[in-house]
Amino acid sequence: MRRNLIDILDLSVEEIDELCAKAEDIYHNPEKYTDVCHGKIMGALFFEPSTRTRLSFTSAMMSLGGNVLGFSSAASSSVSKGETVSDTVRMVSAYSDIIVMRHPKEGAPIVAKMSSRVPIINAGDGGHYHPTQTLTDLMTIRRRHGRFDGLTIGVLGDLKYGRTVHSLVGAMSRYKNIKFVFISPDELKVPQHILNLYKEKISYIETENLEDVIGDLDILYMTRIQKERFSDLLQYERLKDSYELTREKLKNAKADMSVMHPLPRVTEINTDVDDDPRAAYFEEAECGRYIRMALILKLLADKTSDMPLEGETVTGKICGNPRCITSCERGIKHLIHNGRCIYCDRKID
Repeated sequence: MRRNLIDILDLSVEEIDELCAKAEDIYHNPEKYTDVCHGKIMGALFFEPSTRTRLSFTSAMMSLGGNVLGFSSAASSSVSKGETVSDTVRMVSAYSDIIVMRHPKEGAPIVAKMSSRVPIINAGDGGHYHPTQTLTDLMTIRRRHGRFDGLTIGVLGDLKYGRTVHSLVGAMSRYKNIKFVFISPDELKVPQHILNLYKEKISYIETENLEDVIGDLDILYMTRIQKERFSDLLQYERLKDSYELTREKLKNAKADMSVMHPLPRVTEINTDVDDDPRAAYFEEAECGRYIRMALILKLLADKTSDMPLEGETVTGKICGNPRCITSCERGIKHLIHNGRCIYCDRKID
């Protein structure tokens, strides 16, 4: 088994620093890297629609001199014929040197890494994790603030299904004196199991009101209300316009605060914010190309293996989460570790 990136915590803080430094070198000296992946092929398996992540990975591999194959939706793959994730990945890993995968089901990249001959990069699995977006966020934070310690980070919007939020909280929990301000409607609060994972490492408050806390923030991390994660469309319609950041609301923010967003935005950031020097989201998107170039190089060169999955099969107990890959993948073992599904982290009674 090769080294994979499923969760941002698969990387040590030292490795994150190394990746950010490598990405900066690529940014300033792109000519050094134009042919380093000559003859290498990246498989891009996007079972769920994507613009920035898919295109930035494609741009990254091509900028390194490599080639890309794959698909941009499940409908254009044999999944539409009933093929499993495991079989798709087993086949594509025979054609490529590294695989980038996005999937709507939580835990799908774990199934992929168990079937693959080559490194797997999780480009987002349902509402679970999105580690390469977090690397993009970290590079942006380092460029703008010069540090990771001692920051107050406001996270606003869909904190329940927002995989970028869950990955960011996990990453920042390893740095010193981090405070999170979680801003959301009650229905979209950070899941309790995420808070339980990190409550000893971060301090946090929860609120529904941005205006009350914006002056305290070093970073405001915006997210959209994600229609595709809702099973109840009436609830989505009620919540979709919960927040809008405007230039007027920024008057009470710090002059050096950074407004970040994984994009795409819908109505949560007014376009009058775009020209404000605190708007960092398009710079953030650009950082995605360089940090993904650095990650591809690292995983192609890394000869170490992941630790084996820790889990046991418990007769009569399965994960009942409909968003988990176990709800649809045939032939999968329902593995449980410390009372939680190893694929989606949900507690199993």
